[in-house]
Amino acid sequence: MKRYFHTIALASLAISITSCEKKAPQAGPGALPYKVIEVPTQNVTAYSTFPTTLQGKVNSNVRPQVTGYIEQLYVDEGAMVKKGQPLFKIETNILTQNADAAKAAIATAEAQINVAQVNADKLVPLVDKGIVSKVQLETALAALESAKSQKATAQAQYNSIIANIDFAIVKSPIDGRVGSIPFREGTLVGPNDPTPLTVVSDEAELFAYFAMSEAEYFNFLENTPGTTLKDKLDHLPEVELVLANGQKYSTKGKIETITGQVNIQTGTVQVRASFDNKEHLLSNGNSGTLLLPRHYSDVLVVPQSSTFERQGQTFVYTVENDTAKAALITIIDNVDNLSIVKDGVTKGQTIIGTGLGTLRSGTPITPQPVEFNSINDAIKQSF
Repeated sequence: MKRYFHTIALASLAISITSCEKKAPQAGPGALPYKVIEVPTQNVTAYSTFPTTLQGKVNSNVRPQVTGYIEQLYVDEGAMVKKGQPLFKIETNILTQNADAAKAAIATAEAQINVAQVNADKLVPLVDKGIVSKVQLETALAALESAKSQKATAQAQYNSIIANIDFAIVKSPIDGRVGSIPFREGTLVGPNDPTPLTVVSDEAELFAYFAMSEAEYFNFLENTPGTTLKDKLDHLPEVELVLANGQKYSTKGKIETITGQVNIQTGTVQVRASFDNKEHLLSNGNSGTLLLPRHYSDVLVVPQSSTFERQGQTFVYTVENDTAKAALITIIDNVDNLSIVKDGVTKGQTIIGTGLGTLRSGTPITPQPVEFNSINDAIKQSF
């Protein structure tokens, strides 16, 4: 009887050991825990960034039309001015003297005209009666015409001088903001100076100029709806402007023109966007970064921490029966620590979220499901 029970005990122990051996692969005593997530679809906006410089819609160089010393400045740098508003006064003492001389010449010519007219009038009846010859009358009439010509010349000279005196008050050609003023009172200036007195900029609307590489330009042509360049520009989304302090400008802009001609020296195409600036918060010459958005609707996304590269290809680890399996994926774009995936995974499929450094395909794991956003939130907090 004892021998019978001993046999049964040995059989039970063998069955127990065999059962444990069969369960061992499922329990995975050596499997490490990994955070796993389900692949979602999202609406994602990515941005292409371009350094940009702002210019007023109209930038008018202000130059004197006469030569002289700056006598007075009526405005200061940065002032808002109206078209026709005086900006500078050029010294006109010499012009005033010339105007007085020309005015005196006019008076002299008028006196000569009066004398010549009287002489001619006296000779007319005498010629008619044959008392004097016609030659004398013709001489008197010639003197009259000469006096009139002298007056006309003096009058033209006077008008020119007066015009120059008017030009001595340099006025703003447009509504806008006054730029830097490199010259001060007492400086000799003239129409041919290489540097203008100042620049007045119409800043109610500002142009943001930036350069797009030739490859970016052709990508734009390929990926933007429309048959013509104008159609494609009309389909472009509004752009944003990041100012030099890192803050976004409150008003969005619109890309208006692309030259389409590649600069041979730089290999780029010039692009112009416009921004409303009615509050005059921006100024001509400001710099910043332009953000051109790319919108993706209902696309598959995975955290970049869930991806790894091998021989120039990108993979994720999917989870099948608590085992990591390497899966090749195709990435469309990367934005905000997310990779936008074209194929290789499906919506709702489970992948390993982070900590891929020690993994190999076929490694058993202990899945720890977490929320998708928790992976990216953890990455953002680490910076």
